[in-house]
Amino acid sequence: QQLRNAALWLFPWKPPKLVLMNTKLETSDLRWTTPPADDPEWEELSGVDDEFNSVRTYQICTPNSPSSYWLRTRWIPRKMATTLYVEIRFTVMECAGLNQRHCKETFNLYYYPSDSDEATPTHPAWMENPYVKVATVAADHLLRRDGERRSNIKVLRLEQLQGAGLYLAFHSQGTCMALLSVRVFYRKCPSLRRAFAFFPETIPHSLVEQAQGVCVENAVAPPGEQSRTPSMLCGEDGQWVGQPTSSCACRPGYEAGGSNLWCRACPSGHFKARPGPSGCSPCPANSNTPVPGSAECPCRLDYYRADSDPPHTACTRPPSAPRSIVSQINDTTVTLEWSEPLDRGGRGDLTYRVLCSNCGGLVSSCSPCDDSVLYRPTQHGLTQRRVVVWGLRPQTKYMFTIQSVNGVSVFSQSEPASDRVNVTTSRDVPPPVFGLRKAAASENSLSLEWSVPVLQNQHHILDYQLRYSPKDGEEPGQWQYVSTRSSSVVLTGLQRAVQYQVQVRARSQAGYGSFTVGHSQLLLTGVLVATGILLLIAVAIVAAYSIKVYIDPFTYEDPNEAVREFAKEIDASFVKIEEVIGAGEFGEVCRGRLRIPGRKENYVAIKTLKGGYTEKQRRDFLSEASIMGQFQHPNIIHLEGVITTSCPVMILTEFMENGALDSFLRLNDGQFTTIQLVGMLRGIAAGMKYLSDMSFVHRDLAARNILVNSNLVCKVSDFGLSRFLTENSSDPTYTSSLGGKIPIRWTAPEAIAYRKFTSASDTWSYGIVMWEVMSYGERPYWDMSNQDVINAIEQDYRLPPPPECPASLHALMLDCWQKERGNRPRFSEVVAALDRLIRNPASLKVTHPEGLRDLLRVGVTLAGHQKKILSSIQTLRIRKTPPTLLY
Repeated sequence: QQLRNAALWLFPWKPPKLVLMNTKLETSDLRWTTPPADDPEWEELSGVDDEFNSVRTYQICTPNSPSSYWLRTRWIPRKMATTLYVEIRFTVMECAGLNQRHCKETFNLYYYPSDSDEATPTHPAWMENPYVKVATVAADHLLRRDGERRSNIKVLRLEQLQGAGLYLAFHSQGTCMALLSVRVFYRKCPSLRRAFAFFPETIPHSLVEQAQGVCVENAVAPPGEQSRTPSMLCGEDGQWVGQPTSSCACRPGYEAGGSNLWCRACPSGHFKARPGPSGCSPCPANSNTPVPGSAECPCRLDYYRADSDPPHTACTRPPSAPRSIVSQINDTTVTLEWSEPLDRGGRGDLTYRVLCSNCGGLVSSCSPCDDSVLYRPTQHGLTQRRVVVWGLRPQTKYMFTIQSVNGVSVFSQSEPASDRVNVTTSRDVPPPVFGLRKAAASENSLSLEWSVPVLQNQHHILDYQLRYSPKDGEEPGQWQYVSTRSSSVVLTGLQRAVQYQVQVRARSQAGYGSFTVGHSQLLLTGVLVATGILLLIAVAIVAAYSIKVYIDPFTYEDPNEAVREFAKEIDASFVKIEEVIGAGEFGEVCRGRLRIPGRKENYVAIKTLKGGYTEKQRRDFLSEASIMGQFQHPNIIHLEGVITTSCPVMILTEFMENGALDSFLRLNDGQFTTIQLVGMLRGIAAGMKYLSDMSFVHRDLAARNILVNSNLVCKVSDFGLSRFLTENSSDPTYTSSLGGKIPIRWTAPEAIAYRKFTSASDTWSYGIVMWEVMSYGERPYWDMSNQDVINAIEQDYRLPPPPECPASLHALMLDCWQKERGNRPRFSEVVAALDRLIRNPASLKVTHPEGLRDLLRVGVTLAGHQKKILSSIQTLRIRKTPPTLLY
């Protein structure tokens, strides 16, 4: 068949003729019809043709009569052809030899369309109407007495035919002629293969109607064009016209053969990943396929491809272990450094992770370190070969494991290659001091207090040493020191409108512990009031360790001062915008590159302030940078800096490759393990714990405001609705006096009803985020209206567990959704709960067969309110988890 198609392409044949009538093949009477008459002039005779074959003919010779003489054929079915050809072989006598005044040398051809054989000797009428005239036929060769006998052949075309068939009619008026044969036929285009498409035999219908084909075997239309079938014009003469409009191409695993007539399979050891004109390629390194027609080459044993690796890349393997770990101990801080693995596995995305185990005394067994142990720059996804670990217990044995991982480590059945080192922290000095906070303030003094550290032995705190200095005064001699035996101190002689940094450490019999790592900062300012000058001390949250001071930028008289204080100004020439990736409230959001001299170039996300802004819009736009610039945590989006001295005004943050968490989950529905999802939730909880410890409320915690980087690290972002919590009462809240927009589906009931926002209301929102993550980005409460959500929550309705959600996680969600905010867990408790689940993966495999059992108990308490809830819930179009909690 392939050779035949190739031959047809090189030597096309003439289109076949499909014959409907041929009198030359008739051996009996034709039985054509003439008008009723005693002596009809058309006479049927037997004769011979040019090849002396016996044929049936009709003759007429009336040169002396001007009357009309008609002859009609039998009914001819047209078999769906809209164009027919009539071939007439005939002879005509020359009138000059007959010497008759009415003699003619032409005759007329007519046809009458009909759906059936309905004609009679009297119907249709023997006149030009209702017949349709085809042509007046003249002879090219006339017969003369004693002259050469030559016949004429005329081929006439009948177009745009309708009805199931037709009759032909011959009209003579003074002609002396003979009809030797009449043949009626039509043409059709032969079957054809071209451009990976097959077109069957086709009868021409019209000049504009395209014939439809199909893709040949092992050819497909490319994505997005499956509904577009191949087409080509079949001409009325039975010839294919032009080139086909075909989107067919050889499917993956097949390449073109025979001048694009067919597709042949890629041989063993070769592959083709995508449909199209490209040919097969040899399998990349460390892969092979023994099966012809392969779209990709499977990796050899112990080799893998990452999900992001295209099929043409070589297969790789996990790296070998890091080498030569070196540890340096400084009190309760350990610095670890190591050398690169001998084998990177053939990949360039090598990173490291640090695992910490507390081995207690000499005989105690090791257990994972708790979250009081911190890592700089991070614990996972390290690209450099150095990490600082602090927050360790004194005189305690630790084991640190450094693992090498790359993009294919997750596919290996074995643990990542690693190396270990054992260290023992030094003498039992006091741990860092936590909870440093303001007790009272005046124009030039400040009272501070802090929490008493807990020692793990028989020692006790002897006294504390506090040091402070104006900002940027860290050089020796610029610190001022104060000692006290109590857990409080009053700093005097401070200057107004000057920012100070404060550190404190405790002393036991073993000596001084370390100063707080973070620089706690405070600012003293003066504010003029109508009745006189009153002193307003800016609120300063002084935190130790990883918790830094937060100062509300809205308390500044000049908001630009807050921007200068907390956000680094970046030269616009250091930034190159590459593409627009979205739109924000104030302008476009772009991806770009930041290259500061002396630093490595890196990707950044860029928020721009569109032109024509008001001063208030500029202040509101930059306030987020003033807030974000005060946060330093691996699970909080990092501010790189701002550009305020040129247009457009910009805020630059770290670039998160996977974008918003909700859309990322929907795009990768079902692609992660439960432990990976819990790891994402743990990161979000850790970031919120950091904010909560600073008495900072987010107000808009939702999966859409969590960003995900290429290592699946989740970071809290979007501080547009966040506000600093006042500490003047034991129940810090933020009250929205203007009653602005509130994200109802994520907001705690007391925040909706009374505009009272607390860290407990953020805990409620975190429970909704947990539900979003475990349902892979499903919309909370599905298609319920906001008012229906409010009503249902008031009636004690809670979201049921998503499919395959561990019972322990849904129980934690329900804790976050306690109606009394005081009963909700703190973020530190949420982090601890998730860590317990991560350390005990078996607990994540337990799901309730009757996953809504706990919610059913809630439904029982609703008593007379059940019908009211059902009326607003039963009309939902549920997609994944229908809320059938009441029955």
